[in-house]
This record gives sequence, C-alpha cells and structure tokens, in this order.
Amino acid sequence: MTFQRFTSDNAALLLIDHQVGTMGWVKSTTFDEMKRNALILAQAARILKLPTVLTSSMEEAAQGPLLSELEAILPAEFANRVKRLGIVNAMDDEHFATAVKATGRKRLILAGVTNDVCTVYPALSLVGMGYEVQVVADAGGSPTKMADDIALRRMERAGVTLTTTNQLIAELAGSWASPEGSQLVQVLMAGE
Repeated sequence: MTFQRFTSDNAALLLIDHQVGTMGWVKSTTFDEMKRNALILAQAARILKLPTVLTSSMEEAAQGPLLSELEAILPAEFANRVKRLGIVNAMDDEHFATAVKATGRKRLILAGVTNDVCTVYPALSLVGMGYEVQVVADAGGSPTKMADDIALRRMERAGVTLTTTNQLIAELAGSWASPEGSQLVQVLMAGE
C-alpha cells in the first residue's frame, strides 16, 4: 500500500468533547498536555483552512463546557458545534454525522478527549463507513493507561492510523518552508 499524505486539500478535522470536566477524568496523560495538543490541532486547522467539526456532550452537566480557547481559535466552528445530549458515539448523533458528511472529505483527523470512549466508537464507525481515519492519540487520553492502550490497539486493529500531534502537523505541513509550514512550526514551538 502506498503512502497517501493527509493534506489541507483532502482532510477534515473532528474534535470531540474537549470539555473541561471530561478532561479532568483523564489520568493516562496530563490535562496540560492534552489541552496543548488539542489547541495545536485547532490552530493548524485555522492556518490550513481545514474543514473542522467540533462537538460536545452535555455541557451543562459534569462534562462542562468546551475549552474556551477553541472559541478564540475557531469562532465559527465553535458557534456551530454539535451539542450532543449524552450520545456516546458521536457518529450516532444525526447532526454530527451530517456535519462530518458535509465536509466532503474522505480523510478524517480525529481527536477525542477520552480515547477509550469519545474517540474509539466514532473512529470504528467511520472506518466501517469507508473513511480513512487518523486518530491523534496524544490529544486525548483515558482514565487509566490500560484503558488507553486497549482503545488504541482496538482502533488500530480496525484500520485506524494512530498518530501524534507533532507527527500529524508535519504531515499536513509537507514543508516547513511554505507560508503555512512556517506558521505551523511557530505553533508547535509556542506550544512547547
């Protein structure tokens, strides 16, 4: 199988449930690391003009609001976020599924706040629907390292490509010397 690079022309970004309450349940990585990586993805989407879908689940409950920084980085996407009412698999929410389809992209970059719940089910659903999916594993985590490991292995066995924030940004950039690439390297360095 030949390597087909994800680019700003063929991919879309899905950010699932990066909510302050839910982020506090993750113990396999730190809150700050997860937040840093999710915000880098959002900034990359803005720089590259990647179609982006944001979703949240039960913002008024323990899950809490989406990271406020997402509103500053992607104001239109934040305003149009899909607010799910507790539906675990975001792809089971008709509004989210419609928004994903509306991106017109068959290559999807997916980052969910909890890899073992928020990420695994939509990733499996999307692969089953014929999408190429890259899960940015370090923009999420799980309540335990075992839960995270098992979720990542389950996704990989199903055909999901696992990646990291830095790896994905380098792939999308293609060249650090391009106007977008030079902006992306600045985002990565500022996030350190």
